[in-house]
Amino acid sequence: MKFRQTWTAIRAMLILTAALGIVYPLAVTGVGQLALPAQANGSLIRVDGEIVGSSLIGQSFTDAGGNARREWFQSRPSAAGAGYDGGASSGSNWGPENPDLIAAIQERQVAIERADGTTDIPADALTASGSGLDPHISPAYARLQAAGVAEARGLSAADVSDLVESMIQQRDLGYLGEPTVNVLQLNIALAMLG
Repeated sequence: MKFRQTWTAIRAMLILTAALGIVYPLAVTGVGQLALPAQANGSLIRVDGEIVGSSLIGQSFTDAGGNARREWFQSRPSAAGAGYDGGASSGSNWGPENPDLIAAIQERQVAIERADGTTDIPADALTASGSGLDPHISPAYARLQAAGVAEARGLSAADVSDLVESMIQQRDLGYLGEPTVNVLQLNIALAMLG
């Protein structure tokens, strides 16, 4: 009797392991590859055949010292590891009264005020996203950076502003979320502009 129960349990384990550990993952992967191949492969962005990033994960456009490179649009601050580290995805979990959060926001505010000469700074320029990996910024933050980027690149401010406006992604389904600008895609288009 015991042997029969053991053999039944072993057969069930083997069948379920094959079905749920092999067949089901292969089926889901196959459907993903057929229906949405770009998304299933990480939404990778290629320039001249070379992968430059993903449209789903932010990047840093800074120098070796961590300072913003003025010739590029800057991403939202990241709290993920050393910055945009997919293996360390998380927010800081600091509450609104946390002294470290307040100090970080004030530091970012001073840097942006110096760089862009304004005190009217959008919230996404000062605070990290919940995942720390957000590749998008608000149109307001992109517009704020446009004049400085144009000056650093020797381009017309109007051309860079027009580029920003053309890169604004509207709300999903017309009502979900807020309009955004993908920083990597904007910087790729900027590089093509000149």
